[in-house]
Amino acid sequence: EMIGGQPNAQTGAKEGGISVNAAAMEAAAQKGYATATDLADYLVKKGLPFRDAHETVAHAVKAAQEHACDLSELPLKVLQGFHASIDKDVFDVLSLRGSLNARDTLGGTAPAQVRA
Repeated sequence: EMIGGQPNAQTGAKEGGISVNAAAMEAAAQKGYATATDLADYLVKKGLPFRDAHETVAHAVKAAQEHACDLSELPLKVLQGFHASIDKDVFDVLSLRGSLNARDTLGGTAPAQVRA
């Protein structure tokens, strides 16, 4: 997909700008435990003090590293082993879309905030 650029006055074709591979960008964004803070926020919303949520997430990230997978790929039973309040709705939180949509404030990453 071409982003930016200007139409050529003679041909009408877009020139300049950049071409992006949306699928590759999405795959890259899902690496590196970027949703770890979302898991901490989830636990805080469940009533866990932030300090405890942070420690719980650290254990979850370590488990994901040991299994060579993303947090969202850990089975529910494994995640529940870190804290009993984790339920199946955690996978909405750990998805890339869920993470982006969680920041629906001015300047946030939610699609409504970044559309031109």
